[in-house]
Amino acid sequence: MGKRLGGDRGQVSIEFLGMTPLIVLTLVLMWQCVLVGYAYTLAGNAADEGVRAGTAAHRGGERQAACAAAGMKHLSGAWKGGASVKCSPSGYVTADVDLKVPVLFPGSIDFPVTVHGHAGAVEEVKD
Repeated sequence: MGKRLGGDRGQVSIEFLGMTPLIVLTLVLMWQCVLVGYAYTLAGNAADEGVRAGTAAHRGGERQAACAAAGMKHLSGAWKGGASVKCSPSGYVTADVDLKVPVLFPGSIDFPVTVHGHAGAVEEVKD
């Protein structure tokens, strides 16, 4: 019986090279899921901060402006590009924040998916 030339030498390297694209794709998808979750967290926090500022401000347009400014203040520059903050200043103050989900890096291109954050609080009465 003759001996096989080379045997299994190098088989692990070939298998690793074959699996590398699958490993990279899995890591990219996991990172994208992290960005979606982070976008939800940012939208919720911005809505909470907007409502907090809106309930503490005085009446009418000032309340709405304070709410929108506080909502945008708590978003970093890369996330502000696709963000919108809408506030309703009547008795029960609400803030709705919409953020675009970025593809791989904030500040680059965005998915056509929008993440929504909502918060509400009762108006503070000042004596």
